[in-house]
Formats: sequence, C-alpha cells, structure tokens
Amino acid sequence: MSLRINDIAPDFTADTTQGPISFHEWLGTSWGVLFSHPKDFTPVCTTELGYMARLKPEFDKRNVKIIGLSVDPVDRHAGWAADIAETQGYAPNFPMIGDPTLAVSKLYDMLPAAAGDSSEGRTAADNQTVRNVYVIGPDKKIKLLISYPMTTGRNFDEVLRVIDSLQLTAKHRLATPVNWQPGDDVIIAGSVTNDEAKQLYPEGWKEPKPYIRIVPQPL
Repeated sequence: MSLRINDIAPDFTADTTQGPISFHEWLGTSWGVLFSHPKDFTPVCTTELGYMARLKPEFDKRNVKIIGLSVDPVDRHAGWAADIAETQGYAPNFPMIGDPTLAVSKLYDMLPAAAGDSSEGRTAADNQTVRNVYVIGPDKKIKLLISYPMTTGRNFDEVLRVIDSLQLTAKHRLATPVNWQPGDDVIIAGSVTNDEAKQLYPEGWKEPKPYIRIVPQPL
C-alpha cells in the first residue's frame, strides 16, 4: 500500500519501550509524529533521537505526541537509549516501537512484502528505506511525509515549523509562503473568494497578483 498525504495513517498494535499500544487509541485527539529508524545503534539515528528528546517540550506545547520506531526488538532499545543519553545528553523520553517482525515497516510501505517477517540477520543497509517522518493530524490523516537517506540527519526544527503551519492553516483558511516562520505574513487560501476575504480581512490585503493575497498572520 502506497501512502500519500491525506491518507489515513494505518492503525496497528505494537510493543514499545513504554508498553503495548494501539496506535490510533494512543494518539487520541492529539497530533502525532512517527519517525522510523533502520536499526538500533546506528550513528545518525543516535543523534536524531537525542535531539528529538531535547525538543520534546516544544512538541508538547503544540499538543503533538512523538513516537519512534526501530527495526529491532524493544529489549534492544534500552541499551541504545543509554548510548543516546551518554553521547547526546538526552535519552528518548517518548515511546520507541519495536518492529522485529517488520510488520509496521511493511504496513507503512517502508519495506516491501518480500522483506520477510524478521529483523534478525538484516543490516541497517537492508532497512535503509525505514527513514521516514510522518506528521499525523487529530483526524488520523497523514499531513506530512518525508523520506531521508541514511547519510543525512533529519531536521526536526523544520518538522516543528511545518506543524506550526499545519495547525495555523487548519484553524484559518490560509497558506504559508516559502520559508515562513511563525509571525510572518501569510497568504489567503485560493479557495476563499474575494467577497469572503473582505469579511475575514476587512482591513484588506496586499495583492502583487490577483492570485497572491497577503495578510498578517492572525493572532
């Protein structure tokens, strides 16, 4: 199954470092970030997990739950967490899914069905496509999907920026322009007619072209 933006994030049950979960039930009414790793004790992922733990208060402020996945059993994650704490200054403070049967990785189309049903004997290179970030809305739909190569660390500051945009545009009929940061001007969505825009923004807007209508970000 190929996943795309606005698809329902597949539900699953799995063991995690914080106990068994049913994914949709665990998300509840929160936003969520699911990010995956090809194997425990890999260098780039070690830096990512430490940084994500440091950023967790920022996600908490936005009502976003974080969950990681690694294609190894849960009982291996504890040893990795100790290494992460030692080298990065922060241990994972969110659940880490164990995926020793590859079930979740295949469910999310990160591994093909032909990959088998065991993580045993598989290297990080075998699982190199298990390097995705999913942002999931309270409606359980995928709002963002990014795939990273093994040699490039993820930018979780950018994931936060995107979540700020997603939450703003879910509340208002707006879009955010290139390199937008919270507080910058925004764009009235194309689905809003000028008559509607006059009601929403009685002070008017800047219009360099009829299809580009710029207003200050609502508070």
